[in-house]
Amino acid sequence: MGIKKKLIPLHDYNEEAVINKISKYQYNSKIGLISDAGSPLISDPGFNLIKSFISKKIMITSIPGPSSLIVALQVSGLPINKFAFYGFIPKNNGGRKLLLEEIATSKLTSVFFVSGKHLENLVSNIVELFYMREISICKELTKLNEVVFRGTATDIYKIIQEKKLNFRGEFVVVISPSSKKNKKKLSSKVQIQIAKLLRKYSLTETVQIVHNLTEISKKEIYKMAIEIQND
Repeated sequence: MGIKKKLIPLHDYNEEAVINKISKYQYNSKIGLISDAGSPLISDPGFNLIKSFISKKIMITSIPGPSSLIVALQVSGLPINKFAFYGFIPKNNGGRKLLLEEIATSKLTSVFFVSGKHLENLVSNIVELFYMREISICKELTKLNEVVFRGTATDIYKIIQEKKLNFRGEFVVVISPSSKKNKKKLSSKVQIQIAKLLRKYSLTETVQIVHNLTEISKKEIYKMAIEIQND
C-alpha cells in the first residue's frame, strides 16, 4: 500500500488487544483504520475500536472508499431505495434456509456475502424457496476481473451448474424484494363495522365500503357479511 507508518493487523480475535495497544497513541496521533479489500466494519472488524474512540470523545471521520455492498446494489438492476444487509450467509443448510424463509416475504432488497464454496448451495436454496425471484451475484467489484450475473434464481443456478464462473473468493448476492401483497385478515373490529354498515347499506355497498377502507379482498368481506346477515 506504500504506507511507511507503523501498521498493526486488526482481526476479530485481537481487537481488544489492539485497542489496548494503541491507547497510548490515541490522543496525540492520527490513526487510520484501513481495509485491504472492501470497506472497514462492513463484515470486517473495527466496530469495537470505533465504539472505544466514541466513548473517549475522540474525533472520528470516514473517507469513503470502495464497498462491495454498495457497488453490488448499484449494479444489480434491483430496487435499492430500501435494503437489508445480512453479512455472511450461514454456512450450514439449516441456517441458510431459516434466514431465506425469513426474507421470503420481505419488501426489502436483501444482500449477502457468501464464499465461493457455499455459493451453489445458497442459490440452490433460493431456487427451492422462490425460484423466479430476480437475483444478482457479483465478484471482484471495481477490479479488473469484475463479474456480475443477473437473472432469476433459476437462471443463475444454471450458470453455476455450467461452471461459467470461477468459484474462488467471495461473492455478493442481491435478492429482489417480494412482490406478493400481504393478505389482510378480517379482525373482530372489522366484523363489528360490517354488522353496523349492513343496518344502513346494502350488501354490495357494505362490501365496497369495507374493501375501500381496509384493502381486504371483497371475497372475504362478502363471505363474512353473508354470515352476519344469516345470524
